Amino acid sequence: MTEYLSPVATNPTASQIAQHTHHGWQAELSLSYRDRGDKTVLKHREQKGPLTVQQALYPEGEVCHSYLLHPPGGVAGGDTLDIRVDVGAGAKVLVTTPGATKFYRSERRFAKQAQHLSVAEGGRLEWLPQENIFFPEAHAQLNTVVHLEKGAQFVGWELHCFGRPALKECFDSGKLIGKTEVYVDGRRVLTEGLNMSGGDKVLINIGMQRFPMMGTLYLSEMGQDFYQLVQALLLDIQSEINIQSELGSKKLIVAATQVEGLIVVRALGYWSEDILHCFTQIWQQARSQMTGIAPHPPRIWAT
Repeated sequence: MTEYLSPVATNPTASQIAQHTHHGWQAELSLSYRDRGDKTVLKHREQKGPLTVQQALYPEGEVCHSYLLHPPGGVAGGDTLDIRVDVGAGAKVLVTTPGATKFYRSERRFAKQAQHLSVAEGGRLEWLPQENIFFPEAHAQLNTVVHLEKGAQFVGWELHCFGRPALKECFDSGKLIGKTEVYVDGRRVLTEGLNMSGGDKVLINIGMQRFPMMGTLYLSEMGQDFYQLVQALLLDIQSEINIQSELGSKKLIVAATQVEGLIVVRALGYWSEDILHCFTQIWQQARSQMTGIAPHPPRIWAT
């Protein structure tokens, strides 16, 4: 019998979460990309359960675009999503999703999402999924581990929406835990924790400043000049979005820091579109810095 956990008071152990996910849908996807010379190819793919990847697209020539697909459309209590992406030396890969990932009400049963991303020297991974939406009473663990060899290029983000603000539905109950870790040449340089209890007034009012949406963007080391460019760009974006606000208050708060050579951009907002717009501009500037050419957003985002 599954042991149900309190959505607020209890911090579940790994064994308790494993018990919750033992009988749920087990979805696994492992992707390995390699440089073929003229373009990057998806060299190896393994999958299990309802998680797959669309046929590779090449709207930019050598860069391989991959769309991750989860046909059920959402994650229920007891489900597991395990995603592994390996980018070889010289390979250039962009991975995104066609829509948001929804974590549904789960009767206190935890779901689990694990992401393992690795990039070899000279490789580049742009990890650009659309947002996670956590319904009230969702229980989930989300862990991401990024391994970068020295000289690897990485742009990646995480977008979390707590509740459904368009329906005026807040995340007033449930539990979300997890962490994101970044390693460079085997050395851990960053750990970002997630510990959200639904209805936690201190976290909502002070930590989140009453915003229902948060996002974090990670950039591999690109030098002090680019960091200053990002800071200037963020000021312009924040001013542009907040001027458009009809609420009489800020729609977006965003700032950048440097951590062990990484650039980390953190944002709070009311709408995923505002944070995605902000992060997209930073990604385009980063790609322009890397290659001299600014990319267009993936077409799937417009559908």
